[in-house]
Amino acid sequence: MANLEEAIIARIKKGNVNFEILVNCEKALEYRAGKITDLNEVVASKGIFSDVRKANKATNEEIKKAFLTEDENSIIDQILKKGDIQLTAEHKAKLRENKRKQIIAFIHTNAVDAKTGYPFPPQRIEMLMEEAKVKIDEFETLEHEIQNVIKALRPLIPIKLETRELEIDVAASFASQVLNLLKRKTKIVKEDWKSNGNLVAIFEIPAGIQEEIENDLNKLTKGDVDIKILNKK
Repeated sequence: MANLEEAIIARIKKGNVNFEILVNCEKALEYRAGKITDLNEVVASKGIFSDVRKANKATNEEIKKAFLTEDENSIIDQILKKGDIQLTAEHKAKLRENKRKQIIAFIHTNAVDAKTGYPFPPQRIEMLMEEAKVKIDEFETLEHEIQNVIKALRPLIPIKLETRELEIDVAASFASQVLNLLKRKTKIVKEDWKSNGNLVAIFEIPAGIQEEIENDLNKLTKGDVDIKILNKK
């Protein structure tokens, strides 16, 4: 069972009644995300309360009417997955920081300067976010926040999301290794094996990782690979 001294409240409102439980903040978030399944790791105190701070427990009648069951684990599961978890300031800050890093990584990988075609370095993205006074909402979805950040950056830089379609032609001696690399890091559109064993492949990548992929291919083949851009979209 979680440490009671470090517990926070998770609650859900059904009708006019609050149903509250005491939980470990981090474990509750992990449970909601499906990372753990053992409620004993999450819950800090047995019982379903109508007001935890006053130690008022919800009545059996209230519980059964609201949840159509009296099974405590089932009720706790519903509260954790559908209710509100009262995050500590520390955990809110941690969530914002993690989301900020994910946003920067996404923009670096998927966006380019519309004028030059080059990706933005992570440090540059971070500086621009500060300049644009971007505020990260720890409760919003990552997809929503990415769109908000890109919108905020557009007055400062000519940013656009771009996918590129590339074609490579590689000698038979490197073909299998190259194909394995492409399968790990790209979306392969077409494979064409020539009679001499050479591989011609077409694949899609986020524009921001083109340089990384080209470096990987050149290193793997010792520079013996032809690469060309077929399409940008």
